Amino acid sequence: MLPSDKSDAAYTALKQAIIEGALTPGTKLPEDSLGTHFGMSRTLIRAALARLVGEGLVVSQLKRTATVAQPSIEEARSVFELRRCLEAEVVRLVIARWEPAFGAALEGHVRQEEQAAKQQVPAVSARLAGEFHQLLAHMAGNALLERYVDEVVSRCSLILAIYGRPHTADCAIAEHRELIAALRRGDERSARKLMSHHLDSVEQRALHAEASRQGDDLGQILARYAEAARPAVAPMARKTTKKR
Repeated sequence: MLPSDKSDAAYTALKQAIIEGALTPGTKLPEDSLGTHFGMSRTLIRAALARLVGEGLVVSQLKRTATVAQPSIEEARSVFELRRCLEAEVVRLVIARWEPAFGAALEGHVRQEEQAAKQQVPAVSARLAGEFHQLLAHMAGNALLERYVDEVVSRCSLILAIYGRPHTADCAIAEHRELIAALRRGDERSARKLMSHHLDSVEQRALHAEASRQGDDLGQILARYAEAARPAVAPMARKTTKKR
């Protein structure tokens, strides 16, 4: 595996562990321990952590051990304000570029959400719920918009880990299906209204109350996520579609 692939694998594993709440806010991420677990140099680990710092998921100060970020309530509210603006534009662009393949891809993703719900794996259900929105952003056809949506969705997952109530998969799945139906009809007004209502529900759950959580130690968490990240893969597989 190339050095860049190794760094990508560490980045992917750490990001997924943070998004799923396995690495809770405030968890220390020492470079030497991470290097040992991932079998790579501290330089490569530092590169992976730098990407996570850039996305607001990790905090790193000079000569201090990096930690999983702990956004304040004020920062959390700002993230949701921005997310509403971004996802309203996503809805507009997806409808403008709509093609049947989009509906099939979105429905396939919702089926994954349903499977995770049946298996009663809340952390995976929550991650998949966020990835639904990232998939929509990909379909919007604007790379910069997609990047920003990816970041705010990931930050929302971190916020949920701090302040939120447990993920309610049934509600998310039903709302995602309603949104797909509106997008397929080309009903922008209804789709924007559904998206706004959906994000209101997510924010209410995310900013419910501060949670006190006791998790596994760093080694146990990395053992689960490191293997899944080899070989390095993108956080979400996406199909490239061409506009007809």
